Amino acid sequence: MADNSKEKSKDKKANTTHSSPSKSEKENIQLNINEDANKQLLIQLQGKLDKVKLGGGQKKIDKHKSKGKLTARERINYLLDKDEEGNTTYFNEIGAFVGDDMYNEWGGCPSGGVVTGMGHVSGRLCVIVANDATVKAGAWFPITGKKNLRAQEIAMENRIPIIYLVDSAGIFLPLQDEIFADKEHFGRVFRNNAHMSAEGIVQVSAIMGSCVAGGAYLPIMSDEALIVEGTGSVFLAGPYLVKSAIGEDIDQETLGGASTHCEISGVTDNKYPNDEACLDAIRNIMDKIGEPDSAGFNRSEPKLPTKSMEEIYRLLPADRTKPYDMRDIIERIVDDSDFEEYKKDYGKTILCGHARIDGWSVGIVANQRTILKSGKKEMQMGGVVYSDSADKAARFIMTCNQKKIPLLFLHDVTGFMVGSRSEHGGIIKDGAKLVSAMANSVVPKFTIVVGNSYGAGNYAMCGKAYDPRLMLAFPTAKIAVMSGASAAKTLLQIKVGSEKAKGREVSKEDEEKLLAEITASYEKQTTPYYAAARLWIDAIIDPMETRQIISMGIEAANQAPITKRYNVGAIQT
Repeated sequence: MADNSKEKSKDKKANTTHSSPSKSEKENIQLNINEDANKQLLIQLQGKLDKVKLGGGQKKIDKHKSKGKLTARERINYLLDKDEEGNTTYFNEIGAFVGDDMYNEWGGCPSGGVVTGMGHVSGRLCVIVANDATVKAGAWFPITGKKNLRAQEIAMENRIPIIYLVDSAGIFLPLQDEIFADKEHFGRVFRNNAHMSAEGIVQVSAIMGSCVAGGAYLPIMSDEALIVEGTGSVFLAGPYLVKSAIGEDIDQETLGGASTHCEISGVTDNKYPNDEACLDAIRNIMDKIGEPDSAGFNRSEPKLPTKSMEEIYRLLPADRTKPYDMRDIIERIVDDSDFEEYKKDYGKTILCGHARIDGWSVGIVANQRTILKSGKKEMQMGGVVYSDSADKAARFIMTCNQKKIPLLFLHDVTGFMVGSRSEHGGIIKDGAKLVSAMANSVVPKFTIVVGNSYGAGNYAMCGKAYDPRLMLAFPTAKIAVMSGASAAKTLLQIKVGSEKAKGREVSKEDEEKLLAEITASYEKQTTPYYAAARLWIDAIIDPMETRQIISMGIEAANQAPITKRYNVGAIQT
């Protein structure tokens, strides 16, 4: 019996040893967990996009189409070039999630009631703006104005043509005080029309539905104004307002329809029997405009990365606090997986280097997320900007401006290093140097938030306030002044302190409940969807789209020659 017992004990030990996963097995398990988590985020992204693309809903779409009209997205798809197999070429949509979970008291405003983005029409890269009449008849909410201005900004800074597909009832009157009178409100659109015209930036408009009041100026201030018979109309005041103001009875078509404006007033240039014919006319216009200027950015034959892009899903940690090597992400985005590092052994928490994306030469500035040891043998935390990394990045940005190389910033930053050692070492001075070098850059900048983008780190790495040509985010992004855990604890302390000042004691249970509520509220505000709804970012993208979007962004930027000399001003030393 004793011998049997020994044998069982041996077997148990052997089985226990055998069942323990090795280091490589543990790593593979973690990679699988990462992949599952990231693909779940992509499923969520696609589900939200599918919902957004329904605009005001299927009933509104059916009603819209019953008038013989295409939807905003159908108009864009018809307009865009087709590949050899007849498929629509890539449309880089800007602001798909604008208005997400906003204006709920008014029934919501999916995509801000307007579809905007960049695509090729008759071989020419253009910005396209299409009102979605299934959303409150295409009326302008405050966020609609912001989105329209962003589309115009992209056209102006890249000097590329802009096409307006107009179908809008004008300002959403219940919120008129938030969209009408300020500098960045509705009127700014027409100011931009005038400036673009003066700068020789081509603007073509198609009136494909209502075009009312002040909105009537947008198509008429374009270089060409086309109109669709039967559905298109443009007037400063509609029939009801005319009746109210001057007592005149007149129908919409006689007042401002296609025949009136093409045959009598001369307000519009040509009329077309339906949406398709009008869109064909726009394609013909774009086919005949002159060649664009060139900034002269370097491009060679595009090459795919040698390392699989799909491995990004496995490499990005499911837990945003976990370390990873940003080089692994870069090597799966750039041509031939070739990343030539700048000052590799100095300032290691920021990676800088040269690469190509779809053939275009780029300078990359990226936060490194591994735990590192500096040249002074000091431990440095990944995702944190130290004096040496700020110094390196500033110098690299300056050299890219010197060499006329566009910049790509990859965020996973928790902020600048704090504490007496950093303060005494001049972290503020070195941070200021980085911000100055980046803010004054004259080469185009592009930003992707891969993971965290917190506090001053967001600013130093070319956040929205620093004019990136495109500001993008992976579904893994977090954007806020600080992490949710840190902010929630701070906010809790403020709340508890406020209650105590009023003579109220807060129990431990109430504190825990309050912390949970604050954390949930704050975490919601850090998501990429919250940022995208307010246009803090232009788009949330699948990492697989990175190369295509950045390539199109540089193609657009290459049509705007650099006319300003790079000057960093009073640089900190």
